[in-house]
Amino acid sequence: MVFEWNPFEGLSPSHFLNFSFLPKYLSFFVQGVEYTLLLSVTSVLLAILPALLLALMRLSKWKPVKWIAGAYIAAFRSTPLMVQLYIIYYGLFSLIKVPSYTIFGFIDVSRFIPGVVALSLNSSAYVAEIIRAGILAVDAGQMEAARSLGLSKAKSMSLVVLPQAIKNILPALANELVTMVKESSICSILGMAELIWGAKTVANTTYKTLSPYVLAAFVYFLINFPASKGIEAIERRMRRGDRR
Repeated sequence: MVFEWNPFEGLSPSHFLNFSFLPKYLSFFVQGVEYTLLLSVTSVLLAILPALLLALMRLSKWKPVKWIAGAYIAAFRSTPLMVQLYIIYYGLFSLIKVPSYTIFGFIDVSRFIPGVVALSLNSSAYVAEIIRAGILAVDAGQMEAARSLGLSKAKSMSLVVLPQAIKNILPALANELVTMVKESSICSILGMAELIWGAKTVANTTYKTLSPYVLAAFVYFLINFPASKGIEAIERRMRRGDRR
């Protein structure tokens, strides 16, 4: 006789979609949203400058510089974010001691900073390719025209090419922010009080195994779906400007 265990036996849908915990535990989700947005926005903003440097290195004619940037991008794009987070938190930040104090009443800096660093380093690899593609999308004649006017290569890039490339990369950069909102959930494994950590804490406390995660998924949807539609609207408006 084979014994088959069904963990859902005897449970009705009401057990999984019971949100009676909300009056008591709503603060976990509110703080989780605040933590998630702060973590995501900070990580993407901090990723832009190293990403720009990596993109320019990838476009360099010096092979060692180009190889270093390519190796960095390949390493971060080809390995799991969870592994990167563990290496940075338990490796790098075992050597760099971050003071343990709380800001805004619920954000532990000793966990927040390693999370931001890990997410920023990972995001910079993707943003670098976005910036590189945006620069390559600018007509090569723009650089030649700037150089013919006596501008150096650096000034031609910063004053002529990059401003035009920004138009190409803004929608993709906004999409990276939407992606980061979802990927920041990985930080819950280190006890960072973002949205999934809040849902997990409520689930473990109330023994409601699914409804806290359903609520968390709905909150992610409320954040990301309108943002995605807004990005699509911006892209359509930019394309109309190109056709004029």
